[in-house]
Amino acid sequence: MQPELTDRERQVLEAVIQSYVETAEPAASRTLSRRFGLGVSPATIRNTMSDLEEKGFLFHPHTSAGRVPTDLAYRVYVDSLLGVPVMKTAEEAVLGEEIHGASSAIESILRRAAQSLGVLTQELGVALGPQLDAAILQRIELMRLASDRLLMVLALERGVARSIYIELPVEIADDAIGTVSLVLNERLSGLTLREIRSSLSLRLRDAQAPGNASELLNVFVEEGEQYFATAARPDDAASVVLGQPSLLAEHPEFSTGESMRQLLALTETPANIADVLRRRSPQPGITITIGNEHGDPRLDRFTIVTAEYHFGSLSGVIGVIGPTRMPYRKVISLVGHASRLVSDLL
Repeated sequence: MQPELTDRERQVLEAVIQSYVETAEPAASRTLSRRFGLGVSPATIRNTMSDLEEKGFLFHPHTSAGRVPTDLAYRVYVDSLLGVPVMKTAEEAVLGEEIHGASSAIESILRRAAQSLGVLTQELGVALGPQLDAAILQRIELMRLASDRLLMVLALERGVARSIYIELPVEIADDAIGTVSLVLNERLSGLTLREIRSSLSLRLRDAQAPGNASELLNVFVEEGEQYFATAARPDDAASVVLGQPSLLAEHPEFSTGESMRQLLALTETPANIADVLRRRSPQPGITITIGNEHGDPRLDRFTIVTAEYHFGSLSGVIGVIGPTRMPYRKVISLVGHASRLVSDLL
């Protein structure tokens, strides 16, 4: 349960956060009085800041007379103080032009969107490819790679494709491969990968196939669930698209060797970023997690702001990762607009 704030405390807290976001310097009472016209004396502001510190919203760096917002302060700010973000028309136009300049391939659209978000917010733009459990299968192709190995290509809705290698217990004739392809397409096309995975053996149980086509069909009856589970599970390292990490390196938070190591450890392991993004609880609109809310010490210095994009029955996320000291109003607006643009394009 968060401590309650008086109107004055809310006003001072918002001023502290705005000052710190803009300057990266701890906010002092005299500075706040001069810059924000709070209508009270510096002494009153100083006392209010002390109260906010006792309640856990500010902390006092040893080397400064000013105070810095805590993760709790940022949470109150985005939940209660920020209001409805309104994006500048120029930024909206730039983002639209950049994303619309991509090709129609989903990878290209996500890459341009992540890069553009990063440049406009000066944070690390991120995008995550869609979860495929709900993707509808349009067509299956089986291709021989070797005497004991096939490649199964799944053509899914919206131009998405997945390839799975299949090991064979015996050599299968080419005509048998063609026969099984026909059976699989007849029984499985039009279903989602989730439906296929949960009912594959039942759907193939009474299928008839001559010669050693029955042996190949039996491979799918016995092991097909595993193949389709693999197809529905994206390759995390490949499904993450990152903007320019160098934009984050320019923030004062990452000026020391230790903080830079943390940043590099985060950006050099895309699979870890994918795992972090998938573990967050999606919600309608914008999802924001701040500092220690991630439950991961590697992310204690970071805020992640994302929104879902949708196309057909599929969805993924797009957003930014940056220090907890970020321009939340601008970031939230741009991330929300990017998700709508990506959804429209897809």
